[in-house]
Amino acid sequence: MNQSSFGNPLARRPARELPRSIAIVGAGTIGPDIGYYLKTSLQDVTLYLVDVAQKPLDKAVERLKGYAEKGVAKGKMTPEQAAAVGERLIPTLDYSAIAGCDWVLEAATENLALKRKIFQQIEAVVRPEALITSNTSSLPAERIFSGLAHKERATVTHFFAPAHRNPAVEVIRWAQASPETVDYLRWVFCQTGKVPVVTGDALCFMLDRVFDNWCNEAALLLDRATASQVDSVAAEVVQAGPFFVLNLARGNPIIVETNTLQMEEGAHYRPAEIFRSVDTWKTVAPGKVELVPPAVAGPVRDRLLGILFSQSVDIVDRGIGEAADLNLGCELALGFKRGPFDVMADLGEPETRRVLDVLDKERAGMPQPKRPLRAYQDFYRHLLVDAVEGVKLVTLRRPQAMNALDDRVTDELLSVIQKLEGDPATLGFVIVGYGPKAFSAGADIGRFPEVLGRAEAAAQYARDTSRLLVHLDRMTKPVVAALNGMALGGGLELAMRCHGLVAAKDAFLQFPEVGLGIAPGIGGMVVPYRRWPQASETFHGMLRFTRRLKADKAHALGILDGLAGSYDELVALALARVKQISGKVARIRDAPVELAPFDAAEAVTPTGQPLSREVVGLVSRAIEQAAKATSFAEALEIGYRAFGQSACTAAAREGVGAFLDKRKPDFGKTG
Repeated sequence: MNQSSFGNPLARRPARELPRSIAIVGAGTIGPDIGYYLKTSLQDVTLYLVDVAQKPLDKAVERLKGYAEKGVAKGKMTPEQAAAVGERLIPTLDYSAIAGCDWVLEAATENLALKRKIFQQIEAVVRPEALITSNTSSLPAERIFSGLAHKERATVTHFFAPAHRNPAVEVIRWAQASPETVDYLRWVFCQTGKVPVVTGDALCFMLDRVFDNWCNEAALLLDRATASQVDSVAAEVVQAGPFFVLNLARGNPIIVETNTLQMEEGAHYRPAEIFRSVDTWKTVAPGKVELVPPAVAGPVRDRLLGILFSQSVDIVDRGIGEAADLNLGCELALGFKRGPFDVMADLGEPETRRVLDVLDKERAGMPQPKRPLRAYQDFYRHLLVDAVEGVKLVTLRRPQAMNALDDRVTDELLSVIQKLEGDPATLGFVIVGYGPKAFSAGADIGRFPEVLGRAEAAAQYARDTSRLLVHLDRMTKPVVAALNGMALGGGLELAMRCHGLVAAKDAFLQFPEVGLGIAPGIGGMVVPYRRWPQASETFHGMLRFTRRLKADKAHALGILDGLAGSYDELVALALARVKQISGKVARIRDAPVELAPFDAAEAVTPTGQPLSREVVGLVSRAIEQAAKATSFAEALEIGYRAFGQSACTAAAREGVGAFLDKRKPDFGKTG
């Protein structure tokens, strides 16, 4: 099977290993930030910084060291890790020094002639198989690399500021780049914590087309509103308004440059003249808004949404990018609260059509949908679905929340399974998390405050949330969970309802709910004991005291069916497990089960953080009652009701509130 057919970048390991030596040409604005990302995510990599003058190189080295010092001060890295940032970091003025590099990444000024000259110098010294990429935000790969002898190993990798923190990166698929080059870069980025999205080789690619025109439209609205008013209206859909971001990035000249370039597609992309005469804008900071009169706010909102929708449908219609990648990229790279197609769905078709009609009237020439509006909603927001050897590999892709589950993710996953389980060609399913760190960090607790203090509402919430899990219980085709990293709370409950479980060797399992003052509500107090009664003592510690269970111990206890050393090995192991249990899916025990006795440990977490004795006691009673239940359904109902009871405790209000406030809970005052 050709690797390029995988939506999940890590599903198959490429022949090429991770790069050991990388050069960044251009030590000015974004180059050092890219360098810091590479030094902190690729162990033992040798990094060359190349420039035409010594001063920017010296500043770049100091910037990397400064980032590392801040990391230590904030407790995000050890002194040893910080020291490693400065090791094998080689600033140079000599291109011949990078002859042995595996990857050379250009991050120089956005000037086509300059970039072409740089790549001629690079190709003259590096090996034919070395990767060559450009960080351009707007210039097509075809124009940059047309003079290279080995175009197949070259493409654009577009980072977003700040490059060492922003997870998004565009990888450009153009005619001359080999599929192996594009897929290898996707693999490298995903392996190192980035979220790569593939785009076509259009002017400004995908995400900058949205951002540049969003900002340009904001400037064109200054004939009817102030910059602070525009940003205040924009705050409905973005974390930071266009003028605030332009100030932060000193981006006025960039918009002039990129929109002038886009004028090749039509005069309607002409940059606003005001960008040429203003350096900074007087506006509001993120989280603050100015009260805008409705007569001003309405037209501003229409135009901002209109340009957002216009660019989004155009990107999809022209095949520049896929709707799911655009939706996710706008959230990750550009700070949108919801993706553009989600905003359209929330508005509904009539209102979306009205907004686009307003844009068409006021900004003639801007793209309009070429298909019915409903057609743009037909995609999976949070899943990647690949077909591998007759098995559907379903990847939970919600990297902004460590693949946490919410109603949308649950419904998408359920719909995929229901749609495909009746297909004779589908042997079964593997569920895996996106990226190297998390299978799923649990349930999104954003809705928890709604049910606090309401026992029956909370119990019904748990029943409703279990709709996917109950469906898994009834399935005849196997579903295997591949735990690529942490499996927490609701994510672990999902995994335990799958018919087989395999894990990466460094994965771990944890029920953190009692640390929030609540009980695991969707089977966590029931399923583990009925499937793996031999591990009941271990589950006691997990459910009552938030103790972690490492993958190797889970395997030794018989909870996991196998361990893997790498992501691709994990996928292969899960695929094999699907085939092993095909036609032999075991049902969860529908009878009472014996428990190991509870220990008398103090109600604290493994780190000594006090827990609510009331909630620990509630969980303990629910575990005992569920174990005695004569049917699995009765046991689940006990769990639902226990969750409802926990939602009515003072501890739940304190725990959930502390989580949302990003502080440690104080259960000493709640009991």
